[in-house]
Amino acid sequence: MASLQQPSHQIADESEEARVSRLLTGLSVMAVLFLLGIGGKAWFAEHHTHAWVLWAFGAFVVANMLVYAQTGNRARQKGGLISIVGLLFGYLIITGGESNTGPLWFYVFPPLLFYLTDLKTGTAVLLFCVLIAVVVFQFPQLPFVTAEYSTDFKIRFFATLAFESIFCFVLEASRLNARKELMDMALAHKFAASTDELTGLSNRRDMHHRLNEELSRYQRSGHHFSVALIDLDLFKQINDRHGHDAGDQVLRDFAALMQSVIRQTDVAARWGGEEFLILLPDTSLLQALTLAERLRQRVSRHEFSFAGQAMPVTISAGVCSIAKTGSINELLKQADLHLYSAKESGRDRIAPRVRTQESGTALADN
Repeated sequence: MASLQQPSHQIADESEEARVSRLLTGLSVMAVLFLLGIGGKAWFAEHHTHAWVLWAFGAFVVANMLVYAQTGNRARQKGGLISIVGLLFGYLIITGGESNTGPLWFYVFPPLLFYLTDLKTGTAVLLFCVLIAVVVFQFPQLPFVTAEYSTDFKIRFFATLAFESIFCFVLEASRLNARKELMDMALAHKFAASTDELTGLSNRRDMHHRLNEELSRYQRSGHHFSVALIDLDLFKQINDRHGHDAGDQVLRDFAALMQSVIRQTDVAARWGGEEFLILLPDTSLLQALTLAERLRQRVSRHEFSFAGQAMPVTISAGVCSIAKTGSINELLKQADLHLYSAKESGRDRIAPRVRTQESGTALADN
């Protein structure tokens, strides 16, 4: 059953990405302000090189914001900010920042990293950064390392960082699992609200929504569509003679047969009781009549049975095109009138009937 709407999970993903982008923009602004302030403090403390480096990182953050504002590329925005923050923390660990407190800023990284990436990527990046910290701490004699830390500081740093990283990992995993459960519940609720429980087809509410969407498409671009309102003939007799379980089985079998006849772009719904409605996008009245007739013939040849008992089933249908009416209500009313005409004419037939000109051109009587 083809959907005319964008899937709910895609909408939710886009909404989540939009929230992340807004959060990144806010974090970027805060980062720039912090870098400007701490850089100013370093400048007045006569640490001019350190100040210039911090201001340079602030400029990189601003550039990342401008690139995102121009391109709207969220993946580049996230990747750019993570890279800048990673390089900044690497610089602070290597140089020690002011009074060897630079590594303490690393505690900001794990929650940011796990929130902006998936758990696997976040763990890999975090382990790589920790490896750099281990190298710096263990080999202070390296030419690019200008800071040296005490053993007590290194033990406390790695212990607290490990605790924070594991804690953030567990929290993010829990958040993702909870989000998935909520999405699954939302999809299940949407499916239940739009699906007939017995046949698995669209229900009346969902079909009304699809009809209105198709009407809007018709009004915008002129794409015609038609409907076929179908009724199982003398269905009450099946329930009376064979029981309601047999009637339910007939409805399920008919729904499956109907799905095998219609196109993938068509939508079939249980309209109520033993009535069904088929929405046929981009379909003229004659094409709809042809499909309805093909379905009628398939049903008349199909062997419906329950508990070993054969149950002859036929259908009648009323067909109408939006070109013959001006609204959904008029379309359904006209299809219902045609169905009534088919019933009055003896059942097991489609209305309006198809007649043929002598030239061989098929026409539909109104």
